[in-house]
Amino acid sequence: MLEEGVKRDLRGDVMRILHAALGAVDPSAAVRRHVRREGTQLIVGERRLDLNHYRHVFVLALGKAAYPMAYALQVLLGSRLDRGVLVTKYGHLAAALDERWVVIEAGHPVPDENSVRGAQALAALAEQAGAEDLILCALSGGGSALATWPVEGISLSDLQAVTDLLLRAGATIHELNAVRKHLDRIKGGGLARCAFPATVLTLVLSDVVGDDLSVIASGPMAPDPSTFYDAWRVLNRYGLLERVPLPVRMRLEAGLHGRIPETPKPGDEIFHRVSHVIVASNRLAAQAALEEAARLGYHPFLLSTFVEGEAREVARVIAAIAKEIATTGRPVPRPACVVWGGETTVTVRGSGRGGRNQELVLSAAIALQGWPEVVVASMGTDGIDGPTDAAGAIADGESVHRAYLLGLDAMGHLNANDAYAFFEALGDLIRTGPTGTNVNDIGVMLVGHS
Repeated sequence: MLEEGVKRDLRGDVMRILHAALGAVDPSAAVRRHVRREGTQLIVGERRLDLNHYRHVFVLALGKAAYPMAYALQVLLGSRLDRGVLVTKYGHLAAALDERWVVIEAGHPVPDENSVRGAQALAALAEQAGAEDLILCALSGGGSALATWPVEGISLSDLQAVTDLLLRAGATIHELNAVRKHLDRIKGGGLARCAFPATVLTLVLSDVVGDDLSVIASGPMAPDPSTFYDAWRVLNRYGLLERVPLPVRMRLEAGLHGRIPETPKPGDEIFHRVSHVIVASNRLAAQAALEEAARLGYHPFLLSTFVEGEAREVARVIAAIAKEIATTGRPVPRPACVVWGGETTVTVRGSGRGGRNQELVLSAAIALQGWPEVVVASMGTDGIDGPTDAAGAIADGESVHRAYLLGLDAMGHLNANDAYAFFEALGDLIRTGPTGTNVNDIGVMLVGHS
């Protein structure tokens, strides 16, 4: 530890810690850590697959980290890769893959026409696979919007409207996906149905709290434990039953009354030859952040990697912990580093710009105004926070006062969901550009010596 009284660059240290977290969940490195090849043997953990036993080897890559995961698999498989389909977000392609790939960029967080093209391309290649074929599926966050194929009777505009309403209402990812999986052909095990009876090995970069396979990218290769009743309850909980498009309500009602089949459930034969391996997660990023904090001389403390809830409310808890550390040295002595991960939500009431990480940091800044030697930052590991070009934001106990001198009202910006403009004026937005990875959000708070 550094001696007490030594001046620390708290803001610089926060950024160093965040960069260490990102480095630990690089998608290509994550694939290479979990998958290797020895001759004709493809080794995934303790499992060995003899590539000579398969007629064809296909790769389906979906999500914000699809490109780096797909590229790692292309290098690994070499000439044994027959064909692949890659679907990712606009701007997330680092370079072109070779001619064996169909590559589609699509919309996120609201799906677009290319999302439909992407889903159809994934399903088409999966359906070409037979019992003697191997499919490697690379999944990462964002896949729910990036690959969307509405069921019969539901239009893309219907799905767009439902997605937008649920996002604005502050629905959790579990709630959002319970609805989407019952309106889409490939979600909730739908892609596994297309791939049956091929052998499927799914490599997962988890962006879901708790690493629930049925929720990551809406679980295209996983059994769906949610039901039509669950989807109906979500819309009812947020008062959206009368606001969603009529075809959506009619489909859910048909499902409730058993007139259309449920999504594939655990035990269905289509999953007998499907396996999943989580190659990177929020927990890994958080651990790397803690290790970097310790290297820099801080007492590290993991709050949780299961943080959920309204961003501004979570921020008040974070601020309360900072005050406790500064006042009593509990639950960790100063200089302290508190790390958390997860995914908060924002109930949009204003017309401003921002994202859940920026809103969390703004709320924390308000709660921490006047508290010296405290810095807090939070960012989306994909480099994108809400519909903005920022990954998140950073603030300290002086941020609100600095903003006041610029004529900015911190509480007014919070009430308007306008954290982006607030932090842009202060020069405190975190901008990384697309990082190529996606494992939820990472937050760091440092409490130095008084």
